[in-house]
Amino acid sequence: MQQSKVVRINYIERKESNIYPYVKRGMDILFVLLSIPVVVPIILIFAILIKLETPGPAFFLQERVGLHGRCFQVIKLRSMGVNAEKNGAQWAIKNDPRVTKVGAFIRKTRIDELPQLLNVLKGEMSLIGPRPERPIFTEKFSKEIPGFKDRLQVKPGITGWAQVNGGYDITPREKLELDRYYIEHMSFWLDVKILFKTVKVCLTGDGAR
Repeated sequence: MQQSKVVRINYIERKESNIYPYVKRGMDILFVLLSIPVVVPIILIFAILIKLETPGPAFFLQERVGLHGRCFQVIKLRSMGVNAEKNGAQWAIKNDPRVTKVGAFIRKTRIDELPQLLNVLKGEMSLIGPRPERPIFTEKFSKEIPGFKDRLQVKPGITGWAQVNGGYDITPREKLELDRYYIEHMSFWLDVKILFKTVKVCLTGDGAR
């Protein structure tokens, strides 16, 4: 079994109270539990559609880098063919030919991310925070962009300030700046604002690939 990896992080000064991270964890758990009756049927419907369209599993696990550099397995609905990365890890591009028809819809609406509520319940993620990157890209961007690993000082999220302000259309450097802003200003009201903006993103498909 792979051991958790902890990286050196330059901590960003935060303006929220010391108690808010605990409040945030409580809200995460409450949201997941309340959403189960709605979310589970949606996940099952699209899991069936994925299986009907292409061979292979409806879900897939992928290693991501989380809090303090600890790696975990994120769970998603499969939006690409089973051999999408036969040539190695690749950064998603706009109108990616590897994406299936069902996959294009669930990526646009972010339905493919819904299974990550399990990661939230397990404490590996939060509803809101910097999106977790794969280890290979975390290392790559850390070499190219000073301070990229500083975003690992909070739990990664299903949605976040960077996702509602550009999504996949922003560069890793722009993502870092937005994530740093979130970490510095993290608060209940900022999280509420992100949730409302996330609904808009899901309805419009802004920033999807």
